[in-house]
Amino acid sequence: MPCKNGKIRSVFVGCGRIAILHTEGYKNHPDAELYGVFDVDSKKAEAFAREHGIRKVYRSYGEVLEDKTVDAVEILVPHHAHCELAVQACKAKKHVSVQKPMALNLSQCDEMIAAAKENGVRLKVFENFVFYPPYQLAKKMLDEGEIGEPLSIRYKMNNGGLGSANIPAVGRKEAKLGLEKTGWEVPIGSWLWRLNDTLCGGGPLVFDDGYHKFSIIMHMMGDVEKVCAWIDCSAVLPGIYQDCPATIMWKHKQGQKYGVLDIVSSKDMYIQSKYYTCDERMEITGSRGVLWVTRCTGTMLPDVAPVLMYRDGKLHEYWDMLTDWGVSFRNCTLDFIDAIKNDREPVLSGERGREVLKFALCAIESSNKRREVFLDSYEDRKLERRKGILRIFGKR
Repeated sequence: MPCKNGKIRSVFVGCGRIAILHTEGYKNHPDAELYGVFDVDSKKAEAFAREHGIRKVYRSYGEVLEDKTVDAVEILVPHHAHCELAVQACKAKKHVSVQKPMALNLSQCDEMIAAAKENGVRLKVFENFVFYPPYQLAKKMLDEGEIGEPLSIRYKMNNGGLGSANIPAVGRKEAKLGLEKTGWEVPIGSWLWRLNDTLCGGGPLVFDDGYHKFSIIMHMMGDVEKVCAWIDCSAVLPGIYQDCPATIMWKHKQGQKYGVLDIVSSKDMYIQSKYYTCDERMEITGSRGVLWVTRCTGTMLPDVAPVLMYRDGKLHEYWDMLTDWGVSFRNCTLDFIDAIKNDREPVLSGERGREVLKFALCAIESSNKRREVFLDSYEDRKLERRKGILRIFGKR
């Protein structure tokens, strides 16, 4: 369904921390504008609109959907609200970009996908990692056969706690070591709902942030056949827990291709970042060589090339690309705008987003049931009744 105006007019629903990066793709865009914002906290919405030069602040979600001049909404709210808000937007004939993970279970995904199809609008799951330039280069090299036939993928995810501004209300050790605070401030409210698995859908690392990793893994190596996982639980603050350490293994559907995702949190490790103090490193081994991507959200190895390739006895370094994590948000937004403008499926459609979510859900199922889980035979989980904010992951 084409847009109704000369420019695609988008509205942000939710003005939390991540919304700042979602603005990047609209800046000076010839075919789209960030037309309005809505947040249940009206003062937050008004401040966000002033800061980013947005012309309209809505007083309710209903007001957004009733506005015939609005073409699209970007849903930037906690996960438990994704399905309901997305379906309502589709029925109002608005294109939808919904932050990852797209929903809490597969039934919700199906409801969202059906609503988009029935109303002739585009549904995009906003997952920015596949639009991060070093990953884009690695994917291009992989597809062009630079390291031969892909055989395996290893992904390391390491959260650093030393000096991290991401962690609220903790003592700071960095001053004694001559280190400055690193990363951006994360409001306590953003922490709490992510640690509540009836609101988030799972733990903050494997289910929430892990969706990025499951997505890029499938993007690089293809669909997954089965998964086996061990997901532990550790304290972040007294009485507050997160889903790590964790090790997740899987087999891809095509050929003898396997992978491992390793998630740890190092409370006394210092990681430089403008955003989240998380280091991500990826290694893909092929029949002829090896590809490494050495960074993403944070930068542990600033003097190492963002992309490396070993082939035929030589190590090749690739530096000529943007490496700021924020660039991936701009690129992802540009895909959403182009999908609307040219009436095509976005890169991460609802159907594809559902498959990524299934990967994550099967990993959790495997850990809970202590057995390998095949994605094609996975039975969708039933959702628990939503609990208050004090329902903390890892404590029952």
